[in-house]
Amino acid sequence: MSTEIERKFLVADLPDLGPTEKALVRQGYLTAPDDSTELRLRQKNDRYYLTLKGGGTMVRVEREAEISAEQFETFWPETEGRRVEKERYTGELPDGRVFELDVFVGDLAPLRLVEVEFLSEPEAQAYTPPKWFGTDVTADKRYKNKTMAIDGLPA
Repeated sequence: MSTEIERKFLVADLPDLGPTEKALVRQGYLTAPDDSTELRLRQKNDRYYLTLKGGGTMVRVEREAEISAEQFETFWPETEGRRVEKERYTGELPDGRVFELDVFVGDLAPLRLVEVEFLSEPEAQAYTPPKWFGTDVTADKRYKNKTMAIDGLPA
């Protein structure tokens, strides 16, 4: 079983994005709004994925498979009304950890979130983020992509 351990933060100040890798991302959700398990389609530049994420906030099950563009397009219409679009910047922090900074576009602009993954729960809980990270929203379900895809920007 694959487990994802991550923390999510609002972005207080954008860092220098020069040394990052940029991807255009669109994703949509196939599961019902009240289902705690997420089944997601994602296009990241010219690659396509089907991802299952279990319930939870900081620690949850994650399984992902790369799919073809044709498979993606077959199911994409079923995500209508449950989509997000963003620019994702992937970079390295001074401590060697990788960050993923999402700058949302469309209805979720100007929201910016950054995520960092960890090997263990104690490591995640002990983490001290850099100054450009803002408020920790890991446990705030309003900032889950699926929730925002359905409900829009958190109030």
